[in-house]
Amino acid sequence: MTRILSLSCLALLVLTRLQAQDAPKWKGKFEQLDQLLPTPNEYRSGSGAPGPKYWQQKADYVINVELNDDNQSVTGNETITYTNNSPDALKYLWLQLDQNKLADGNMTQKTKGGTIKDSVDTRTAAANLDLYEFDGGFKIKSVKDAAGKTLPHMINYTMMRIDLPQALAPGQKFTFSIDWGYNINDGIRFRERTQFEYFPEDGNYSYVIAQWYPRMCVYDDYEGWQNKQFLGQGEFALTFGDYKVKITVPADHIVGATGQLKNADAVLSKAQLERWQKAKTTFDKPVIIATQDEAVQREKTKVKEKKTWEFHAENVRDFAFATSRKFIWDAQAVKIGNYTPLAMSFYPKEGNPLWEKESTNAVKNALEVYSRMTIDYPYPVAISVHAAAQGMEYPMICFNYGRPAKDGTYSAAVRKGMVGVVVHEVGHNFFPMIINNDERQTTWMDEGVNTFVQLVTEIERYPDIDFDRGKPAALVPYMKGDPGNMRPLMVNSEQVIQFGAEQYAKAGTGLFMLRETIMGRELFDRAFKEYAQRWAFKHPKPADFFRTLEDASAVDLDWFWRGWFYSTDVVDQSIEQVKWFKMRKDEVDPEKKNVKTRPGDLAQNEEKYQSFSSGAEPFSLTNTDPRMYGEFRSQIDDKAVMAKLQDKNIYEVSLRNKGGMVMPVVIEWTYKDGSKEIERLPAEIWRTNETKVTKVFVKDKEVTGIVLDPQKELTDINTQDNVFPKTQTPSKFEEFKKKTK
Repeated sequence: MTRILSLSCLALLVLTRLQAQDAPKWKGKFEQLDQLLPTPNEYRSGSGAPGPKYWQQKADYVINVELNDDNQSVTGNETITYTNNSPDALKYLWLQLDQNKLADGNMTQKTKGGTIKDSVDTRTAAANLDLYEFDGGFKIKSVKDAAGKTLPHMINYTMMRIDLPQALAPGQKFTFSIDWGYNINDGIRFRERTQFEYFPEDGNYSYVIAQWYPRMCVYDDYEGWQNKQFLGQGEFALTFGDYKVKITVPADHIVGATGQLKNADAVLSKAQLERWQKAKTTFDKPVIIATQDEAVQREKTKVKEKKTWEFHAENVRDFAFATSRKFIWDAQAVKIGNYTPLAMSFYPKEGNPLWEKESTNAVKNALEVYSRMTIDYPYPVAISVHAAAQGMEYPMICFNYGRPAKDGTYSAAVRKGMVGVVVHEVGHNFFPMIINNDERQTTWMDEGVNTFVQLVTEIERYPDIDFDRGKPAALVPYMKGDPGNMRPLMVNSEQVIQFGAEQYAKAGTGLFMLRETIMGRELFDRAFKEYAQRWAFKHPKPADFFRTLEDASAVDLDWFWRGWFYSTDVVDQSIEQVKWFKMRKDEVDPEKKNVKTRPGDLAQNEEKYQSFSSGAEPFSLTNTDPRMYGEFRSQIDDKAVMAKLQDKNIYEVSLRNKGGMVMPVVIEWTYKDGSKEIERLPAEIWRTNETKVTKVFVKDKEVTGIVLDPQKELTDINTQDNVFPKTQTPSKFEEFKKKTK
């Protein structure tokens, strides 16, 4: 009996044969991640949401700090009230001493590699060879309990352990104080997240101050104390709390900081105070609170008197500030749901006219788009501070680069960089300042996620600028690089070699592809917002992110997490061959004299399947043998089925996954009449064969060309084998390459 039921059956037979041939290459790319993710429990549920007994610690700070503008140092004292919300009794507490990264004999210095090269500039050589003399690191003067009794403590590089008089029981609080000081590093010598910049033209300094006080480590349900050493690349894991901070600086300084300014009438002039109040109700453009003329005058006078600025911040994970007599200050109100935060910028005259034009507007744009994508921005201010060669974030305040030439002119590239870094760093208010992941262990959860929302903001608000980081095509050069220099996203940040390309760009690109190609915007945006709402002001882990996006969308993404986050596989799809068929006009052949067998046997010469030049292969269908119906009493209308295929163009397309990373298949069909069609197939098309798939398509019109990933949505590293016919003339092939470049 000739067993030809339909073209789909024929394709199934071919696919089954290919599966058998490629079975040894199966890598389990569609296996669930259950064995890799932590077991759900009462703290973190299987849905990705916080569990019914989720808990986190709290650390409240009262800090007094003074900045010495004569010798570039800070001294301070802090009182910390630590609340143990865990179910564990704690015998000791761990604090971070990040300034110790610059202490003599620090671990970063000891573990840093290097080479000697001829004709290296002296600044680079001095930094690489540690030739600068600098007395860095915290000087801890005392650690005492609330009664003033000295507490035993031990310093291990960038971590300090304080032993408690007795174990801190669940639900209890412990209050203690630390006196400390340190010297501020010169940013031109030590490129750190905190620094000063000296301006020789007027003899003044600008300070951006961060990691400036001993900070509580996170203690959580996932790993206990997060006390991994700070080596410089991996950033921070921090505990939420309330802050009351008094900052003493020269009286002619302007200070920007985390939190609300509580004593504006004591530190601002009458005119500045009036402008500040006006800014709170001005939504259309920034109000200049401290003008450039005022800043220039302050640069000249350099008073020796002091003032103390007081700021309060609630439910934040950190505190940073910036101060200088050079600062210009502007602010604008932004409407975000039921909140009206002030978008503000602080910058020296060296930042103008670029900063006055762009900075606060970029803050506003970021707050509006990020709030739509996540949660309404809840804090009272969002500040952008201009600092040379900086791009760093803290709650409500960030430090950003982008400086015009001395004559005030700036290129499109300088504007692009400045706008991009402001949007990115302001965006960090959401990731990780609110949705508070552990940056030191999983950098992509803040840098990569933030890079993605940054790109969404840039595309929406800056259509005149060609931003590309986070777009699939921009990642291809990295994906084509040396696999030995690649690391999976799911590694500790200190092990990453290509930090920006992976933890920022690759992670951001992955989310961009999820939104634009794999899930679609509606499904993705709903799931992404659910994640943000679930984990706002909490400590999410990767499993919480993975599980929430699937839980809120009904899309199984384990194949994507496995490939994109846990491996270094790349995307490289190709069209192996295309077979074109048309059904014979006399489709019914009762005598079965002209029936062919499987489509794969219709021609022995495989070269003919590299183009359409040989025309369509004819094939026939036969009436269904009644025995094929088995127990069914009814039968299909064979002629009606055959009629549906009459005059159709049928294409059997063989695809190959050569890069290892399974991805959806995006096909562009070009028809003889010049029209085009985009067809999208889910990644699950590879589920039974991870390396090769053969699929049949029925088309009304004759096809003249086929292209995979025509809009470069999938980071395919080799687009030359994405096109069919294979025998295109050079001019057509060059046209295709130019179109997809």
